[in-house]
Amino acid sequence: MAAALGASYIKLWSSSALSNLADGVLKVALPLVAIRFTDSPVLIAGLSFAFTLPWLLFALTAGALADRFDRRGLMLIANTARGGFLALLTLATLAGAGSIWMLYIAAVLIGTAETIYDTSAQSILPQIVRPEALARANGRLYAAELTANQFVGPPLGGLLVAAGAAAAFGTPVALWALAIGLLLLLRGSFSTGHSRTTSLRHDIAEGLRFLWNNSLLRVLAIMVGVFNFAGNATWTIMVLYAVGPASAMKLTDPGYGLLLTASAVGSVLGSLVAERIEAVLGRARSLVISVLGGVLSLAVPAFTADPWVIGSALLIGGATISVWNVITVSLRQRITPGRLLGRVNSAYRLVAWGTMPLGAATGGLLAQFLGLQPVFAIMGGLTLTLLIGMYWVTDARMAAAERAAADPAD
Repeated sequence: MAAALGASYIKLWSSSALSNLADGVLKVALPLVAIRFTDSPVLIAGLSFAFTLPWLLFALTAGALADRFDRRGLMLIANTARGGFLALLTLATLAGAGSIWMLYIAAVLIGTAETIYDTSAQSILPQIVRPEALARANGRLYAAELTANQFVGPPLGGLLVAAGAAAAFGTPVALWALAIGLLLLLRGSFSTGHSRTTSLRHDIAEGLRFLWNNSLLRVLAIMVGVFNFAGNATWTIMVLYAVGPASAMKLTDPGYGLLLTASAVGSVLGSLVAERIEAVLGRARSLVISVLGGVLSLAVPAFTADPWVIGSALLIGGATISVWNVITVSLRQRITPGRLLGRVNSAYRLVAWGTMPLGAATGGLLAQFLGLQPVFAIMGGLTLTLLIGMYWVTDARMAAAERAAADPAD
């Protein structure tokens, strides 16, 4: 991989893997620690709402910053901030001052830093690898991220919570510190040459206009937004459906982490074979299969509480979602001018990820009044409607957009 993609890519890849391992531990630790303070579906869902709310509030600003300043520098600052916020929560936990509200504050602050890190990380990749290598680079990067974030992180998070909240929160702090060290080894300038003579408002508006005027990216962003709304609605209640003797699945904390590794295994496999699937089936057909896999992963818990069946659905869904991500992110990186990539990525994610807190709130409210299983059925049905969007997302339109970006004079 180093010979094909370069030493700089390996440094970015390694740092990203550690950073995502920290994320994977934290995303399981937060709800598992939270259910020790409350069993309210609304409050548990609210924690996910707090963690994802910054994507709705700060995504556009993060994109403008990624196009104004050195992207590696922003990633270093963001990881330092995330580690610092979580270190304070760890100290508060050790002092006996932990509460559901402390978790909320930490979730908002860490989520805000995440908007800057993720936007910069996705925007820096075309500055490190060639355009024709983007699908391979994204696939390998996603494989590492997903292995750490979903395969290793969740079971590790479950085990650490069993050892104590301080251990569960202190471990990501150490991992982010290691990620910072590796990122410091990445040499070079990763700015876009922005003159900074324009205002942030002007820069944000320019990115929004590009996304709005590109019908292909606009439709894809809306489709991802709908899926993330549905996925987050189910994710926020899954811990209540799965964990504890009174739950439907009756899993332990470590067992819940292991369940989530099924999705991780599928995601890693999907990332590694996405380039080959794209070559065999074409991009549009691959994306249709991705939608159907997403429907399966969300809807199956509505019909069974069997961990093996649900785990199988999560594995398939994880694989197809990774194929979607590799194809669509590589497309976006190819057809967006480099000087605009941070802003377009953030505008895209405002639509695609800004729905996540709304989905979390909706999932909690629906579960409160309808019960847990109907939420899975409703969100599976909503995800099925994404097939309508594939009327616009065709192989011909994607190829035409890439040709136009490669030779804009024509």
